[in-house]
Amino acid sequence: MASHSGVWIAPPVRIAWDRAAAAAARPARARPPLLIVAAMLAVYFLWGSTYLAIRVALETIPPFSLGAARFLIAGGVLYAGLRLLGVPRPTAAEWRTSFLTGALLFVAGNGFVVLGEQWVSSGLVALVVGTMPLWAALFGRAAGQPPTVREWLGLGLGFVGVAVLQLGGELAGAGLGALLVLLAPVCWALGVVLGRTRPLPAGPMAAASQMLAGGLMMAVLAALLGESPAVPSARSIAAVAHLVISGSLIGFTAYGYLLRRTRPAVANSYAYVNPVVAIVLGAALAGESVGPLTWLATAVILSGVVVIGLGGKR
Repeated sequence: MASHSGVWIAPPVRIAWDRAAAAAARPARARPPLLIVAAMLAVYFLWGSTYLAIRVALETIPPFSLGAARFLIAGGVLYAGLRLLGVPRPTAAEWRTSFLTGALLFVAGNGFVVLGEQWVSSGLVALVVGTMPLWAALFGRAAGQPPTVREWLGLGLGFVGVAVLQLGGELAGAGLGALLVLLAPVCWALGVVLGRTRPLPAGPMAAASQMLAGGLMMAVLAALLGESPAVPSARSIAAVAHLVISGSLIGFTAYGYLLRRTRPAVANSYAYVNPVVAIVLGAALAGESVGPLTWLATAVILSGVVVIGLGGKR
């Protein structure tokens, strides 16, 4: 005979009771919130599709005019929606950071990608941009945010995968385009690290202010360079719509959320999945060939992403 709180309980029932109580007393295993998982899927796959969309948009829209339209529309829509919901305006200090990081992220980081795609294929551009987490790790180390050993391993695997994908040597004859594409991830990584250490608005307002600042600067550059876009084709308009909605409104907002809620190496792991998405879309929609090295690199890249996801805080 056994009792629990003065009530008689049969032994088998008591055993089950005690096991349930012990299980309830143990801390639950931490799981990534669904919103983090959704944000990672957004930046993995939506951003991966933007490289082909940029290529299509450039058919009838000049580079900086494309960037200005994309980020002014996306930033303006997001900013107006947040203000209607009562989100406060950015302060003067937050606007200064938005212009600084907007210049690095959009004018240089994204702008160099768009310029480079005039000479370099969209798939190869995505591969070069895949080195961004390494630059972010180096800049983060200088800012007092060094990656863990496991994250270094994941970053190394990702870099090896990107290197395997670049064995064709297509950058060798790209000239200025190759230089711009190589500089793009460096500028983006620096903008990411500075955004984590300087004042920015809370939540999605940070993305809105940065896109507005970057779009405004790109519009000024388009005017100074004398870009005169012709009437865009239906294909280019559809590509711009995809860039605004999927690449900017959803993708960049999701990326900002990941930067606030996860370690930098986890948030930046998108750069190792985007090349795979870009190559698959290029093969499916643009007739680009996909050889055995691509599939080998895919396995290495995804292994690096898994290693990064297992390290650090969830």
